[in-house]
Amino acid sequence: MEALKELRTEIDQLDRELLQLFAKRLELVRKVGEVKHRQGLPIYVPEREAEMLQARRCEAEKMGVSADLIEDVLRRLMRESYTRENQFGFKTVNPAIKKIVIVGGKGKLGGLFARYLTESGYAVCALGRTDWAQAEQILSDADVVIVSVPIDKTVETIERLQPYLKPNMLLTDLTSVKRAPLAKMLEVHRGAVVGLHPMFGPDIASMAKQVVVRCDGRYPEQYAWLLEQIQMWGAKVYQVDAAEHDQSMTYIQALRHFATFANGFHLSKQPIQLAKLLALSSPIYRLELAMIGRLFAQDGALYADIIMDKPENLAVIESLKQSYEESLKFFENGDKQGFIDCFNQVREWFGEYSEQFLKESRQLLQQANDYRHG
Repeated sequence: MEALKELRTEIDQLDRELLQLFAKRLELVRKVGEVKHRQGLPIYVPEREAEMLQARRCEAEKMGVSADLIEDVLRRLMRESYTRENQFGFKTVNPAIKKIVIVGGKGKLGGLFARYLTESGYAVCALGRTDWAQAEQILSDADVVIVSVPIDKTVETIERLQPYLKPNMLLTDLTSVKRAPLAKMLEVHRGAVVGLHPMFGPDIASMAKQVVVRCDGRYPEQYAWLLEQIQMWGAKVYQVDAAEHDQSMTYIQALRHFATFANGFHLSKQPIQLAKLLALSSPIYRLELAMIGRLFAQDGALYADIIMDKPENLAVIESLKQSYEESLKFFENGDKQGFIDCFNQVREWFGEYSEQFLKESRQLLQQANDYRHG
């Protein structure tokens, strides 16, 4: 026991030294943030990150240290670093923009963009649901109008803006559906129009590595600065046609959210206690429960709007029901080989992504297990 105590004392001392090194590294990150702010450089540079990680992995292997361990530690440090670099604000890409109005700017997502735009040196005003009596005053002299309201209110809100829009204004939205809002913006506004869809929620710590979808509308040269500004925050801008976007969202959002809701709904009706499930769960089941629970920690109206957005969503969800029924038949009929054959067909469809997802999920499972208590 005495020998173990001495070893633990040495470990504790090394941990304190590690803390000092982490603090020193984060201080260097702070200085990097200052330089990036002065020079107008983006927060996230993928080439630099990839080169640094590869170099550290090689060095770790030469020292007999797990390369995966070092990459895990560095990725967590870099995530903290991106958050810290935000504190200095960002370069103002277009100083000619004097006023930005966010319709719904008092909401969570609108508030997030208001904060980033303010930190980029722009004057930002919010037009909330109770502010329409002052809409003319709030929208006067605006250079940019951003619509960030619930899905079911987006088209009517865009329509409501029409009397206040001027040809020199840029009109955009942050809605998770794009075809109808983009068409309505093009209908009511003669100036520049672009549809945006941030592929993240308002609870992110940093825009680094996040994706913002861009659906072009009219006069792209007049909103190129906004796309550059978003990239300055560290996000990737992905261009796609509005119709293609909405088709993809049927699977990325509507189908997934419905399946998650149905799983949670089903569990809630079973004679089980969630605490006991967690106590007995494997890391992967705990992660699945976490993703289900995450849905129910948020706004039900948002998910209802996403699922009910268009008839195609319900058609795909109906096909999910059919797939459940077909899958169940393998076991009702005792058809083990039929299940295996179907399993292998799906594996072929996933192709090389299966191995990629296996590697990515392994990291998530390890983290889920690390945070387990008791």
